[in-house]
Amino acid sequence: MTPLERIHAVLERRDIDRTPVDIWLTPEMLQALQSHTGIQDELALYRHLGLDKIVWVFPGYRTERFDPNQSDGRDPWGVPTLRVKSGAATYQEYGEGPLAAMESPAQLDDYPFWPDPEKFNYEAAASLAGRARSFDFATIGPWLSNFEIYCHLRGMENALADLICEHEFLTAALDRIESIQTAMLNRFLACAGKQIDLVFISDDLGTQESQLMSLRAFEEHLKPRIHRWCTLIHSHGKKVLFHTDGASRPFLPHLADCGVDLLNPIQHVCPGMEAGPLRHDFGDQFIFHGGIDNQHVLPHGSPDEVRAEVRRCIETLGQSGGYIVCSCHNVQAGTPVGNVLSMIDEAQQWPSDTRVSGGFARQ
Repeated sequence: MTPLERIHAVLERRDIDRTPVDIWLTPEMLQALQSHTGIQDELALYRHLGLDKIVWVFPGYRTERFDPNQSDGRDPWGVPTLRVKSGAATYQEYGEGPLAAMESPAQLDDYPFWPDPEKFNYEAAASLAGRARSFDFATIGPWLSNFEIYCHLRGMENALADLICEHEFLTAALDRIESIQTAMLNRFLACAGKQIDLVFISDDLGTQESQLMSLRAFEEHLKPRIHRWCTLIHSHGKKVLFHTDGASRPFLPHLADCGVDLLNPIQHVCPGMEAGPLRHDFGDQFIFHGGIDNQHVLPHGSPDEVRAEVRRCIETLGQSGGYIVCSCHNVQAGTPVGNVLSMIDEAQQWPSDTRVSGGFARQ
């Protein structure tokens, strides 16, 4: 099977020849793999590694391509950004939220940086999707978010307080955030949709230990918006991948209600996100994407420990199919290249849904 065929088979819960393996990389780790292999072309690198890469196709705003790791001093929503060096990694951090001082929904009319849906570069996105198709890769795009964008615009402290006591302002701002992206999504799918497989919705709902917001706040402010997007995306014949880090289990039945198809990144070290129980309770509702621990095992474990982690995830999350192996979020700068290659190699040796004595049988 080609990578595209393998991903589509998983999405449709059909038989596949082996467990598929995707990867998310920081720029530093992409460069490390390019240096290791001598292959500079990113898509050619993924093909060389035998990955079932789901290529990110995010339209740039007044630029050719949107890269969430870089900006020119402001992101597409006008939020100031700063590139910060930490050890081997360079991160983009956000400055003071430009909506932080606002007190009335009427002030939102005066904000000068609301993105214009006409100014996203849909043609460049369609070109990238076409190139991904030439490598037989699946694609995902664009990037959509409700509360994550609101946090950037308003500042995290204000955003969390607004969930409790500033509902009028929160609703008015989220309405704008949703409507702009809905218009962008419609334009994007009209231009590139024939070569797009998944749409990416990202709203982190959990912390390392607990939930970021109450279920009541989620149901009131986010659930209807996610449901509307899922309905729209499904009307175009696409699947929805929802990204939420952290301890997010209480929200999962609600995400299933919304119509989410794939759940990412399965941060199983967090309370309530343990892989076995998660598969037992939600395996018939979600395709799982991710799971391979990038906080401890990938950066600090041995190659054998990485292989054991891959086996554990396949034996739990992939117990009856419906699982795409991937790093749990981006593989971080400084991770040994050998560990990344061990993750890929171990996953590629495991067929889908082949069990012996309660476990999987390797080919």
